[in-house]
Amino acid sequence: MKIDIGGTRLFVDVDGFALRPDGTQMTELPVIVLVHGGPGFDHTIQKAFASQLADFAQVVCFDQRGHGRSDRGEAKDWTLAQWADDIRSLCDALGIDRPIVMGSSFGGIVAQEYAVRHADHPAKLILHCTTPKFALDRIVAKFTELGGARAGEAARALWRDPGDPALLGPYSETCMPLYNTRRRDPALTRDWGIATPEVLTHFYSFGGEGHRFDFTPRLHRVACPTLVMGGEEDPICPIADSEDIVAALPSALVHFRRFARCGHGISWDDPDAFVAAIRDFVLE
Repeated sequence: MKIDIGGTRLFVDVDGFALRPDGTQMTELPVIVLVHGGPGFDHTIQKAFASQLADFAQVVCFDQRGHGRSDRGEAKDWTLAQWADDIRSLCDALGIDRPIVMGSSFGGIVAQEYAVRHADHPAKLILHCTTPKFALDRIVAKFTELGGARAGEAARALWRDPGDPALLGPYSETCMPLYNTRRRDPALTRDWGIATPEVLTHFYSFGGEGHRFDFTPRLHRVACPTLVMGGEEDPICPIADSEDIVAALPSALVHFRRFARCGHGISWDDPDAFVAAIRDFVLE
């Protein structure tokens, strides 16, 4: 379904009931709002684990502005501030109070912006395989460690300015297989979704917002319990990125889980531990 949040329609999909029978009563479950990765992808990659989260919560997936089945809008509105405000507007439109907002990868970047802009809104925050700032040298170093100099060079070339389509082939060949420690067919999830590469090139163009954001001075504003999950073998959001997030958050609110032998997407590399960590945090 599509939900109008004020002139822009976002595609929304829901897994699970918010109210479930419990003897003679109805129990209200927490609501998890999933913010997908990218930029340039959509919510469909989250289908692989959303149904497992729906065992203990209602799960709301949506395509962010400019992505997937949602309205494209104008490129000037493809910003972290607008995407973050869209989360709040979507919850208001759906009548969701005190959501648990979970952002993965780029979605975690958006979720951090949301959490500092709307600190009184979320009940809890989950940041999965994400980063508080763009650190190209750190990315290149991890790709080089995992795949050698060729992988490091391909990563540096692409992420300096992903607007050059000639760089995508070498990156896909040498770097993409290093994202995960557990073999999977990337074509499977790629074919599920609707790609919008123009959003990627807009955000990460040379001098674009993707190179300039830095949440480390602002994460102290987060006012809700926050679970940070990072993979020890993640090349695109290295574990040091998760450590930086943890260091910047209020210490009394942060829960940190490191996952050995996991890359970019703990949901792929250790799905049982991934779901268990979220269940424990949501239900505690």
